[in-house]
Amino acid sequence: MREFNIEETLKQQVGDIMNEKDTKTNKKTDNRSGKAGNRKGRKKKRNIFLRTLLIIMGLLLSVTFLLIGTKSGRSNIYRVAGNFIYSNVSNDEQTKEDKGAKNERPVAEDVRWEDHVTNYLIIGLEEIKGAKNTDTIMIATINTKSKSLKLTSLLRDTYVEIPGYKPNKLNSAYAKGGAKLLIETIELNYKIRIDGYASVNFESFEKIVDLVGGATIELGEKEAKYLNRTNYISKKENRNVKAGVNKLNGNQLLGYCRVRKVATLGGANNDYGRVVRQQRAVKALFKSYMSLGPIKMLNVTKEALGYIKTDLTAAQIETAIADVLENKLMDIETFRIPVDGYFEAPKKYNGIGYPLVLDWDANREKLEKFIFDDLVEDGK
Repeated sequence: MREFNIEETLKQQVGDIMNEKDTKTNKKTDNRSGKAGNRKGRKKKRNIFLRTLLIIMGLLLSVTFLLIGTKSGRSNIYRVAGNFIYSNVSNDEQTKEDKGAKNERPVAEDVRWEDHVTNYLIIGLEEIKGAKNTDTIMIATINTKSKSLKLTSLLRDTYVEIPGYKPNKLNSAYAKGGAKLLIETIELNYKIRIDGYASVNFESFEKIVDLVGGATIELGEKEAKYLNRTNYISKKENRNVKAGVNKLNGNQLLGYCRVRKVATLGGANNDYGRVVRQQRAVKALFKSYMSLGPIKMLNVTKEALGYIKTDLTAAQIETAIADVLENKLMDIETFRIPVDGYFEAPKKYNGIGYPLVLDWDANREKLEKFIFDDLVEDGK
């Protein structure tokens, strides 16, 4: 079967029309001139233009159907999008020269993985006077078997084993060895594979939120009062939030994510309340982004990518886009580790102040059940 060539078909159709015009023009015509003849000529030109336009529109519709209406066509779109994102994001040094299908990073022993599950580490960095602290540590999971998008928060004060160092809190790993060591630490302790990471600092987070037009968050009365009288919202002119539904800008949403000394709407407090806020912020931000029109989404994406650092390859990004869109993953399920009832919070443990000491067997089981959708009864 002859391959369909859009450009050649278009040229042929336009050529036929123009030949038809030349043939008619060369026929014997009367010598009458004036307005009637001019009108007739203009009419012919309009007809030719309209017919050409209709042909072009028909071809464009055909191309659109081939691209969007078929899986192979959509794959081409995902590939273009993957390369577009890869070209605009701030790439980790390890992947700048490699756009291959996988990150060839060693994985800790006894780490669980499944072909239908991918786990991406999301890191929120607080950078003050050269220090880099991981204020936010989340695992974003795409499960194509259960067709689900999940978000798991790992509490930063969790007491963990750190490869090459003494045991300490989870948030100390990044300061010692960057994203690479943090991933190795998570795989060693939580026993699940991390397929890549994306990190963003506080300043960049604010800019990204503003790019998408803010995020809608419902605040409790205590939250609103606390945010308006403290410096969590760093710019005084933004300390004007209220109890109820708010459209928060970047500076306000960042302040909201950092609060831990007042209960959330719903009653969560301390670090647990902060995790709830961070998860609500991510979900609201995702919703704002998905509500953008195609043109604005493209412009926002290109600018926002410059604020994000990642080690994902172009092929991995392409796969993630395809997994989300092909499975229509628009809702995010949330979870946190440790789970209630399976950890202790002593004032001091092995020389570390106020850590969270986990029952690792119980927490790993519940984390696997959430991420991999294992049919395991509670308590086993």
